Amino acid sequence: MTEPTMHIGLEPQTVIIFSVLALLALCVDIYAHRGDEPIALPSAIKWTLFWIVVGLCFAIFLYLHFNAQIASLYLAGYLFELALSVDNLFVMMAIFAWFKIPDKYCHRVLYWGVLGAIFFRLVFVIIGSALFAMGPVVELLFALLVAVSGFMMLRKKDDDNTHNDFSHHFAYKAVRAFIPVYPRLVGHSFFLSKAHVDEELKQEHNKDLILKRTGKYFATPLFLCLVIIETTDIMFAFDSVPAVIAISREPLIVYSAMIFAVMGLRSMYFVLDALRKYLVHLEKAVTILLFFIAFKLGASALLHLTGFGLDIDVYTSLLVIAVILGLGVIASFIFPNKEQNKTNA
Repeated sequence: MTEPTMHIGLEPQTVIIFSVLALLALCVDIYAHRGDEPIALPSAIKWTLFWIVVGLCFAIFLYLHFNAQIASLYLAGYLFELALSVDNLFVMMAIFAWFKIPDKYCHRVLYWGVLGAIFFRLVFVIIGSALFAMGPVVELLFALLVAVSGFMMLRKKDDDNTHNDFSHHFAYKAVRAFIPVYPRLVGHSFFLSKAHVDEELKQEHNKDLILKRTGKYFATPLFLCLVIIETTDIMFAFDSVPAVIAISREPLIVYSAMIFAVMGLRSMYFVLDALRKYLVHLEKAVTILLFFIAFKLGASALLHLTGFGLDIDVYTSLLVIAVILGLGVIASFIFPNKEQNKTNA
């Protein structure tokens, strides 16, 4: 009796099936959300289930085309990537709050972020664990950034003004020395031409704007938000990619598991975001989670750098996340805000 195949390499048929399935699913999702419409909870749940089904379809293909062991390795990597990347959802929520991005533009930012994740995950898988020699240092710096995001959420004020001026925003100040930046959102545009900017400056609500730099094209705050979202995804990959590589040394298994998981996480973000609107204390729970994530990253980095610290495993992390979110949900039912009471009345 022949032993089951455990090494698949870059088997052409599997590469083609993975590429076609991922590309078709992504195109369907992008086409369905081509308009600037906020994603409601029922729709977010349906699209999360859609991506789970897509991921499972590839597992079924691996089972039929190879064997149960190959399919099991893929599913283990897929679930592990999901578990390790849950933290990223809360950081993304904080970033959108920090930039005051309207709900209707979040999907556009996240799905451009997916394209970046597809590319960078490929780079990470090709380079492998050697890329992560600076892991602890990067983790420590990122822990500080996550903690800052938590403080930003604490200071966040509800503001429906669509003409928010980002002139004093940290990201605007950091980037304007390198490229021209227009300090206000203009629809879902990532960049504006100089002619478009000139037209915007003629608007009454922009009469006080003074641009520090000029050029042929200007980045908008939406682009700055996209860059930071992509950076957080890369930073979290410093943890997740080596962990998934440890499960399977097969590049195709590792990469496909990560890509289908990351695509699903973007849809899961909208489930969490939609719940936040209905569960009034969930945002406070998310803020607490940001400080937990900062602590987890910082403690792990210090353990590797100095020998003194704490390594919180993924299962403990998920338990903490579940407990804190659960408390936020329960608190929302026990202590609803005044507006919710009026609605129910």
